[in-house]
Amino acid sequence: MNMLTLLAVAWSALKVNLMRSILTMLGIIIGVSAVIIMLALGEGARYDVDQQIKSLGGNVFVVFARGRSSGGARESSGTSQGLTEQDALAIEQQIPQVNVAAPTLRASGQLIYGNMNWAPEINGVDNRIFAAQSWSVVSGREFSPTELNTAARVAIIGQTVKRELFGESDPIGQTVRVNKIPVTIIGVLNTKGQNTQGNDQDDLIFMPLSTVRKRIAGMTLSSPTAIRSIIVQVEHEQDMDFVQQEMESLLSQRLRSTTGETSFRIFNLSQMISTRSETMQIFNGLLAAVASVSLLVGGIGIMNIMLVSVTERTREIGLRMAVGAEPKVILKQFLIEAVLLCGMGGLIGLLLAVAVTQGLAHFLGYTAIIQPEVVLMSLGFSCLIGVFFGYYPATKAAKLQPIDALRYE
Repeated sequence: MNMLTLLAVAWSALKVNLMRSILTMLGIIIGVSAVIIMLALGEGARYDVDQQIKSLGGNVFVVFARGRSSGGARESSGTSQGLTEQDALAIEQQIPQVNVAAPTLRASGQLIYGNMNWAPEINGVDNRIFAAQSWSVVSGREFSPTELNTAARVAIIGQTVKRELFGESDPIGQTVRVNKIPVTIIGVLNTKGQNTQGNDQDDLIFMPLSTVRKRIAGMTLSSPTAIRSIIVQVEHEQDMDFVQQEMESLLSQRLRSTTGETSFRIFNLSQMISTRSETMQIFNGLLAAVASVSLLVGGIGIMNIMLVSVTERTREIGLRMAVGAEPKVILKQFLIEAVLLCGMGGLIGLLLAVAVTQGLAHFLGYTAIIQPEVVLMSLGFSCLIGVFFGYYPATKAAKLQPIDALRYE
């Protein structure tokens, strides 16, 4: 018999007990789909992390001001005892490996435009923020030096703010009220989407540092140059550890405390995100390993059914041998049946995995990426399971003696 004839015979044998064949494939279907889904979610998580790192600008530190104790009361981190614009300038000028150090000051408030209102994240910045976190102005312009120095009432908004307040209309030149203060929109930022924590990075508004400090946060008298944090971008990844040590030394000298308490904190955002990614990858790997167990269970089910099939078709095997069928042909026939069962189960499992991942992406917003090598690996592994677990029943069938098989009741 040639291969096509053996395939036709195997397919006919499986169709005789169609329901039993489908139930036998369930283990393979569930195993293959579970493995592909888990690996797709893991790859999607890694893609999200890569996008998050790119949105940060790469190799980024965030230096936060820590609140200080005074007279038993905890002071705000935005006081004169905390970080200032001069600290950001010192980091940028005195540490050669630093590409840019952008001072920021966060505030809260309501934006009102006509009968619409919105409460985005309000950030006081200067133009260094665009290089530090890979922001760009896709419509309008950046802040002018005069606007930065004079606490001008101007702002650059994110895409979410634009959509919520202005819809499809052009916001450039429009005036909104920020905490009852009229502010003119001069620019719109590029889209970044959600970060790995699910926060909308486009739901924000940039205003000059002096504007937020004086007009929004009301810190003019108490701290004329205070900031909340410094975004530090390092030029080369290999310099990250060295730069962190240099910043700790520099800021410790600049922000001496009589109590010995450190008045700043440094976070390596790229490292934190990468660590989270590695943890997710390990977790997804464990889930994929657990899902792979169902493939083995499915393989055992294949072996069981093939043994049953050999027993049921003993007389058929004896008849074929009696008319000249060689043992190797019988062996191939049952091996092909086992591989066909597993291959079909793997293909159905792949289709199920694609449907599930598309559903997760559409309805729940998960990123799931099915890689071609994962598909080939899963289908190939399911066929190998068919060969491995189908070999013993096939060998048992091939070793039957024609006379004994014909006498079997």
